[in-house]
Amino acid sequence: MLLILVKDLRQRAADSTLLVFAIVLPLGLAFLLGLTSAGGPPPAAEYGVSGPSAAEFARRTGLSGLRPVADAGEARRLAGGGELDAVFVVSPTGVEVIGSKDAPIAVQVAREVAESYALPPAARPVEIVQDATLGTRELDARTYQAAGTAVFFLFFAMMFSVTGIFEERRLGTLARLLSMPVSRARILWAKLLGNVIVGLAGASVIVTVSTLVLGAYWGPPAAVAVLVLACVLAAAGLTTLVASFARTAEQAANWQGVLASLFGLLGGSFFPVAPEIGRFTPHHWFLQGLAELRGGGPVYEQLALPVLVLLGIAALTLPVVVARAGKLVTP
Repeated sequence: MLLILVKDLRQRAADSTLLVFAIVLPLGLAFLLGLTSAGGPPPAAEYGVSGPSAAEFARRTGLSGLRPVADAGEARRLAGGGELDAVFVVSPTGVEVIGSKDAPIAVQVAREVAESYALPPAARPVEIVQDATLGTRELDARTYQAAGTAVFFLFFAMMFSVTGIFEERRLGTLARLLSMPVSRARILWAKLLGNVIVGLAGASVIVTVSTLVLGAYWGPPAAVAVLVLACVLAAAGLTTLVASFARTAEQAANWQGVLASLFGLLGGSFFPVAPEIGRFTPHHWFLQGLAELRGGGPVYEQLALPVLVLLGIAALTLPVVVARAGKLVTP
């Protein structure tokens, strides 16, 4: 089993295609995505106010930096020309919001402010209770891009170790392995272990380089290592399970490619999606685990659910793969 593992690792180390999918593409894409988002946050909305009650409006709403506007006519000109996102025209009977068509979000916010101002002074204000760690339990753009591309291409990189079984079958080396005093299950375990080592090595390089070069922050090294290991085990189980039902290397690669692409997109590897959909993918739980590490508190509480889900995927798929060793590891 050890000899099979060493042989596979040597083959993988000499495979330039694997190097591209495991390291070059994830880092390259993360770098390009970082360039596209390097422009900084969008500018704050610019509002104006008009009317005899403008000072009272600013005091009650707490808005600062409101630009004085002479009248409703000037408000329409400024908003229509894009100089202001919206203008509050305050009168004794209410507040009119004149907004720019190019700033729908800012206009919606202005409407909410106007509705709040229109409430009677004695009305009980709405109390908003916010999780103090909510703002911190989010990945910054550079880390999200590095982690998302890493887990996306992890599934593609692990395809090569699995489809290598079909290549050995074609070349006849698998038959020679089976002639040795070693069971099919042990051969498959050696292949799986090599697959896991390749996945861990690629992820380690991406974490290190993205931290030093791209400025990403993944979290505490020990916690990140546990999360990466759990994700790699889940990826190994899923990719090998799919390959165990294929008859040829081309069929296995096609099926695995569809799985990797679908899970990557639904799991939010490149942009967030609805959690109701993404939670069915290991990609979602890997990114969620990294985000939870930003919230503070005991690490085991932050990683408990993501790691358990990822290990659960591995626990459900790997035994099935081993049970199908007779079908997969056959000359």
